[in-house]
Amino acid sequence: MSTPLYTWTAAVGLALEARLALRAPKLEDTEFWRTNTAKIQLAQLRRLFRKAHKTEFGRAHGFAGLARLGDAEMLSAYRQEVRVQDYEGYRSLIERMREGGEPDVLWPGLVMDFAQTSGTTSGDKYMPVSKELFRSNYLSSLDIFANLMRWGVSLAQMMSGRCLFLGGSTDLEVNEHGIRTGDLSGLVTPLIRWPISEVYTPGPDIALMSDWPAKIEAMAQRTIDQDVRMISGIPSWASVLFARVIELANERGHKASCIRDIWPNLDLFVHGGVNYAPFKPRIAGLVEGDADADMRCRLELYPASEAFVALQDERGERGLRLCADLGNFFEFVPIEEIHNDEPTAHAAWEVEKGQRYVVVLSTCAGLYRYILGDVVEFDTVPGGLDGTGGEGPLRMRIVGRHRLFINAFGENLIVEHIESAVARAAEEIGVRVGEFTAAPVYPDGATRAGLEIAIEADLPELKVPAFRDIVDDVIKAQNVDYTTKRTEGVGMAEPTITVLREGAFHAWLESRGKLGGQHKCPRCANHRDFIEGVIACDRRETAGV
Repeated sequence: MSTPLYTWTAAVGLALEARLALRAPKLEDTEFWRTNTAKIQLAQLRRLFRKAHKTEFGRAHGFAGLARLGDAEMLSAYRQEVRVQDYEGYRSLIERMREGGEPDVLWPGLVMDFAQTSGTTSGDKYMPVSKELFRSNYLSSLDIFANLMRWGVSLAQMMSGRCLFLGGSTDLEVNEHGIRTGDLSGLVTPLIRWPISEVYTPGPDIALMSDWPAKIEAMAQRTIDQDVRMISGIPSWASVLFARVIELANERGHKASCIRDIWPNLDLFVHGGVNYAPFKPRIAGLVEGDADADMRCRLELYPASEAFVALQDERGERGLRLCADLGNFFEFVPIEEIHNDEPTAHAAWEVEKGQRYVVVLSTCAGLYRYILGDVVEFDTVPGGLDGTGGEGPLRMRIVGRHRLFINAFGENLIVEHIESAVARAAEEIGVRVGEFTAAPVYPDGATRAGLEIAIEADLPELKVPAFRDIVDDVIKAQNVDYTTKRTEGVGMAEPTITVLREGAFHAWLESRGKLGGQHKCPRCANHRDFIEGVIACDRRETAGV
């Protein structure tokens, strides 16, 4: 059934375009960001000191005095005063804020919202979400649309249809102090008001669901007859939804071969959270009917429960641009120093291209020099405090997590090596892959040391050896340590590829009570807990146990 190109909700898009009429040209001015990023970032840091100087943490670390120093002196003194630390360094303070309802601990006043995240490398964490951080996230989301305007996308046309958000469960827990805890999307969804509510789908009733298989079914049933023009979510769940919508359309007799047959005006896929490359052929096949095609427009985000870090600002480019002027201060620690007691931290204008860094945040919600954990490299770097040097705004690529690696035998593998190898193998063999995880294979009798990848794929048994060989060759091309350890007959054996049915990882996550939203299986680990759990769960499901 044909749909009109424009509807009355085009007014929402027109209002957004008017709202962003000044912001879009500012983002376009790369020379401004080259010369001013350093000053802008230090202004964010100074604002944090002024805002939090009367808190317990601010008084203990002399924030009032830091705010009065010159730019360079202020940053140097801050680094001497506050150490780089992870969640454990803040756990007791956050517990007092969240469970005890104490005000003025890390951030002024009583922080009423906490985003719960299981993370990818540790247990549950609770990130403070202040009113200021809500606004920072809101402004970051507006930059999505400002960049779309720069790319020539009509917001009026997009908002004439529906915008589908595949967020996590929006169910919140509220304690005796009235403090709310839940998935970040659960904290944000209640803030959706008219007129945005007119284009938002699937609606709060489905968004509230925590049973993800039932939620996907409800989304498919609700949206199949809607004019969906934008989708936002992680690729794995998007692919599940796409497949179900196509299946449902065919059950109704529509003979749909791809999503384009159902949602002809779908123009935009906003995604983040995982590397998109391994999912690209599957998403393209589901949406466009051609694994070698791509969606009309994709935009990648780097959101986190702690703060919104960066987003794609150039069409077709991998680099994600730092959200430099939205209330948070960023530093970057060389990955080889992250476990040191006093690692060297570099500001946005102090990093070097070609080096790997761990992201460290100081946020407008009370985290200071907090280790976010993602490992990034940089495509462009801004100039220094004097405005000289640099190439433009700070643009980064996420290449892994500092705790996501495999080094059981000196092979020094990081997640990027494995992701790129899987993506290349899938492309060359011509198969679609879903989720996967990798782990070391420990020598045992006749079994040599090696690498195992458990992967959801439509991979025939006859093609497994070719897939394995491509993975092996691509990793060798990236990693000399792995190549050395793969010396034929002496070191590590060739990789083992264990093919799982589609949905195996979601079934495993569900068995652990971690299904949906921001929960995901790490792409690699230096142990076998994840991979053995997924494989065992898949075998039980296959056997019907």
